[in-house]
Amino acid sequence: MAHVVLKDLVKTYGSFKAVNDVSLTVNDGEFVALVGPSGCGKTTTLNLVAGLIPITSGDIVIGDRVVNDLDPKDRDIAMVFQNYALYPQKSVYKNLAFPLQMRKLPRDEIDKKVKEAARVLDMTHLLERKPRELSGGQQQRVALGRALVRDPAVFLMDEPLSNLDAKLRVQMRSEIKRFHQDLKATIIYVTHDQLEAVTMADKMAVMNGGYLQQYDSPAQVFAHPVNMFVASFIGSPAMSLIPLQASTANGNSVLTGAEGWSFELSPRNAQKVANATTKKVVLGARHSTIKLHNSAVPGAIPAKAYTVEPTGDVTFVQAFLSGAIVNVSVPPNIAVAPDEQIWLEFDQERMHLFDGETEMALKAN
Repeated sequence: MAHVVLKDLVKTYGSFKAVNDVSLTVNDGEFVALVGPSGCGKTTTLNLVAGLIPITSGDIVIGDRVVNDLDPKDRDIAMVFQNYALYPQKSVYKNLAFPLQMRKLPRDEIDKKVKEAARVLDMTHLLERKPRELSGGQQQRVALGRALVRDPAVFLMDEPLSNLDAKLRVQMRSEIKRFHQDLKATIIYVTHDQLEAVTMADKMAVMNGGYLQQYDSPAQVFAHPVNMFVASFIGSPAMSLIPLQASTANGNSVLTGAEGWSFELSPRNAQKVANATTKKVVLGARHSTIKLHNSAVPGAIPAKAYTVEPTGDVTFVQAFLSGAIVNVSVPPNIAVAPDEQIWLEFDQERMHLFDGETEMALKAN
């Protein structure tokens, strides 16, 4: 396996920058997910690494080689695509053997590699079947096996689970994660599904508008989003973002909502607000950090329930507050009705504050 380094990577189409000065390092044996909404530049970045499209500027290093001008076949990479790209007329065995035959490997070596890949991916019993005789999950396993037999330095995966149903996606997430753990493979994985990235990756690169927004472990990205985009994209349900106004009352720093309510900030949060470039401050809070009350309690803010969504072990309540919709999770035995008056209590140790102008996370001194 090998490490991958992207240095100031740029891809333009006329005046449009699809990838804008992206720099990151994927360490040897690391699983990195490129995640973001449609059109954010993640697939373009993967295709640049693969050599499927030429770069405009910057460098791509795989192992110890700058591969900017190398053809895909010379980059020591293997790709797994969204549509599997299997040969329908060939058996599973022949699909796995084909890339090795193209490299003119001896027949006995091809046989050994194919059978080993089939053993690793638990599909020895499928070797004589045709792709049309396989389920979606089995076809995806064959696509993984075809990449595996090549023994590449880096695996590149472009939304490989997007054609599967929800149950099969969960199963294949586990299989790909185990595939990575067993092989210690270097994997760059593109997905628009942030849950896939959070559950499988060692690190995630959150992209938007061609820019790399944040690159860190999923836990760090979830706990410490650098800006409002990352905060709203990572997490399910998404972090609630509430536009407020910062001011001072009786010598204390307070935030005021559109309805006229206000609450006093802790000393640490007051430091964060003091570093804002504007009086406009956005409060961010995840559903599990907000307490819902059916009656007024000290420190809680009045809101109105909008929708109630029972999911079995937890109920999600959406509430209107200061022009925003706030997601709150409550135990299923808590009764809330749409349009009911409720009160929300925010945990000051776990809430986030963002600059209303720059949209960047505010930090204490």
